[in-house]
Amino acid sequence: MTEPGLGSLDVGGHVISYLDHGPRHAPVVLLMSGWCHDHRLFDQLVPLLRAHYRTLCVDWRGHGADRGPVPDFGCPEQAADTLAVLDALGIERFLPVSHSHGGWANLLIADRAGTARVPRLILLDWLMTPPAPGFADSLAAIQNPDTWVEGRRRLFDVWLNGQDQPRVRRHLDEEMSGFGYPMWALSCRVIADAYAEFGSPLNRMAAMAEPRTVKHLFSQPTDPAYERAQHEFGRHHPWFDYRMLGGPTHFPSLDSPARVAAEIAEYAEPLPG
Repeated sequence: MTEPGLGSLDVGGHVISYLDHGPRHAPVVLLMSGWCHDHRLFDQLVPLLRAHYRTLCVDWRGHGADRGPVPDFGCPEQAADTLAVLDALGIERFLPVSHSHGGWANLLIADRAGTARVPRLILLDWLMTPPAPGFADSLAAIQNPDTWVEGRRRLFDVWLNGQDQPRVRRHLDEEMSGFGYPMWALSCRVIADAYAEFGSPLNRMAAMAEPRTVKHLFSQPTDPAYERAQHEFGRHHPWFDYRMLGGPTHFPSLDSPARVAAEIAEYAEPLPG
């Protein structure tokens, strides 16, 4: 996969791809996908940000221009690779914005960088509570070579939510489906292990080395109990906030980019002048 503007760096023997748009000295917004996505997840959002913000999309190893086999890796490697790219580009302070289970790496990046470098962060449509049985079953099914396609299809159906969204459908059928069984199985194992270790992303946020402002923007699930869980967490952790976007799918950067861009503008460093 190659496209104009896609740069790459060798980080510890792995080719890490990235897009770098916008004014060089503007506040920096770092966009990170979940597993089995790439920078194309943000192709509706970047045009709304790059006039005022230096906007970077950094792909995980094995997710960018180089899709060759890679040894197993997880959140520590994702965080290290991403910080290495930022360091190579001379970027100090930045606002990290992650989609879905890219949030595990986002929080680790924030912990490693510290609040001076990452004073706040944004999470997009991440399953904040312990996984429901259906989701846990799909994670297990995708780790089995005999059932992985069906397990992935079940997730796609939930994420699309019966909506007529051509850009989201293309993202599922072409972009996410461009990753094969090895990466899907690895992703589900890493995600399942993270839930087993922390219980939920809410618990992981509570364990951050330094509390900082965190906002969760989401459209799924729509169950009122899900919002109540976040409201209750925010009562005890006043640095946490959330907003239900009311979008049609699990992909707000594709189906609600203007709303996401407006939220990012509130959290990003002040514009010069």
